[in-house]
Amino acid sequence: LLGDLAVAVSPTDERYTDKIGKMVKLPLVDREIPVIADEFVDEEFGTGIVKITPSHDPNDFEVGERHDLGYETVILDDGTIAGDYGKYSGMDRFEARKAIVQDLKKEGYLVKIEDHEHAVGHCERCDTIIEPLISEQFFVAMKELAKPALDAYKNGELNIIPERFGKIYTNWLENIRDWTISRQLWWGHQLPVYYHNETGEMVVARENPDPENYTQDSDTLDTWFSSALWPFSTLGWPEKTKDYEKFFPTTALVTGHDIIFFWVIRMVFSSLFNTGELPFQDVYFNGMVLDADGHKMSKSLGNGIDPLEIIDEYGTDALRFTLVTGNTPGNDIRFRDERIERSRNFANKLWNASRFVLMNLEEDLIEEDLLSLDLKIEDQWILSRKNTIAKEITEYLEEYEIGVAADHIHHFIWDEYCDWYIEMAKPRLYSEDREEKRAVQSVLLNVLMDSLKLLHPFMPFITEEIYGSLPNKKDLLIVENWPVYSDDFNFEDEEESVVLFIDAARSIRNRRAEMDIAPSKKSELIVETEDDFVKKTFEKLIQDFEVLASTSKITFVENYDEENAIVIVKDNYQMYIPLDDLIDYEKELERLEKELKELESEIKRAEGMLSNKGFVDNAPEKLVQEEKNKLESFKEMKEQVEESIQQIKDR
Repeated sequence: LLGDLAVAVSPTDERYTDKIGKMVKLPLVDREIPVIADEFVDEEFGTGIVKITPSHDPNDFEVGERHDLGYETVILDDGTIAGDYGKYSGMDRFEARKAIVQDLKKEGYLVKIEDHEHAVGHCERCDTIIEPLISEQFFVAMKELAKPALDAYKNGELNIIPERFGKIYTNWLENIRDWTISRQLWWGHQLPVYYHNETGEMVVARENPDPENYTQDSDTLDTWFSSALWPFSTLGWPEKTKDYEKFFPTTALVTGHDIIFFWVIRMVFSSLFNTGELPFQDVYFNGMVLDADGHKMSKSLGNGIDPLEIIDEYGTDALRFTLVTGNTPGNDIRFRDERIERSRNFANKLWNASRFVLMNLEEDLIEEDLLSLDLKIEDQWILSRKNTIAKEITEYLEEYEIGVAADHIHHFIWDEYCDWYIEMAKPRLYSEDREEKRAVQSVLLNVLMDSLKLLHPFMPFITEEIYGSLPNKKDLLIVENWPVYSDDFNFEDEEESVVLFIDAARSIRNRRAEMDIAPSKKSELIVETEDDFVKKTFEKLIQDFEVLASTSKITFVENYDEENAIVIVKDNYQMYIPLDDLIDYEKELERLEKELKELESEIKRAEGMLSNKGFVDNAPEKLVQEEKNKLESFKEMKEQVEESIQQIKDR
């Protein structure tokens, strides 16, 4: 109300079109100001009329620039009212506002006061209201700097991953504005600007031209100005140091997508201007780590985590692996305890599997030339899978699909190596046949070593620790050669056979578990198929079926009509597990009849609750519905149990 230089309305607001260009009187300061039209004004908000104070509002400043309004400074740096404002001059801003309201009311200018929600900036440290003040600052002219940075992206010299962030990069550079680089902070790189103590002459120089007569500007460079020099200034630039020549430019930058224009773009144009080269070829944007509810972590919200506390509880590798897995480039991830627990469990699984392998190795039996050994089908399978996984992970890493690469090595180590191959290898580990032991020990060690290499980028500490205990190691894991794909270890048929075996064995185990049949109870497995490949697979892996699927023998038939058997249907074969060898029908009948009585009791209780008018009328609707759901479930279970009882009696 003291520094207003115009009143603005929307150019499309018919209520005020006849007022545009006229003058209105500004109360209290007795000054006439113009009515202007500007698209900045939202005619649907309030009265559709906005006062313009260019010196104390960023948006008003832009309007003032478009209409050449000039500037009127009202509030000084210390928060008091400037001179030339009569009784208000020298008053604190808050006291002045109260006085202005009273004077407006006294003079009859104030129509009414309404509460209004307004976005007012506050200092994050002291919570003081921030007043925008116009002031002299130093700027970097951006037009000439922006073009080379934009061209580098458009012509493919600079790659942005994922590509969608290239739109932000392009949009910012195409709509660039001059960059204010001076900051009023206590710390930082001080501006290289000096003023003559008497004349005020300004000198921009690397060093103070005359310390006795010149004083350096107290402002500091914008943090991002200093940070923009990081790719080359840290290496000794402008000197051509060994570090600079070796490490600049680098290959890739990995950073968060929230600082594309704050840092990434500024590094690009700073490097191009100062060195003539891009600072990096690829920019990989990772996502933000959010809390479990999807909110950005911050001190003010109190929802952040202390990485050191997480490391103390779960380990460094578990934290690293959690942040890498389950996400794709640029996408945010939610941090949940259960995710880091899974990563810790994976580390424990790897540690225990490695201990088992080490406990069962005899160094005089280990052979590095695996193809010279008598490899079994499961050996060929795991070597072929490791071969393929090495190729896939390499490709994913080269494409910056880091999360997918981590998921692949996790699945390979946990599911294929630990859960299946080690279990399939155990009978031969304990065999008296030294050639058999030689083959299985060599394969176990080879796959473990290469698995550690593939996992090392994601979990460097546990992999280095385990690797240091292995025989046949040549150096530290971090400097070992990366596993590469080889056609010599491409065993497609063997892979297909073991995949078929795992699917069959898993199905058998699941069905037995559903019927609460102990793994120690072995049974015959009858396979009905006309597929020769299926038959050969079952015949080659018969020992593994005995160990891992609790089979006593395998019989092949063309047709099987026995009804008293577990039936497992697959695409080109069916499996039958006769129940006579597995179930004590008298004990099973006794168990089912006991279960039937318990269900009948539960049904009676639920029906009693639901027939109680007081409960139905007064209990929460949710609770009543839960009882209805329970009753329906108990009745279905009762029917199933009665059917099972009848089947046993009908035998």
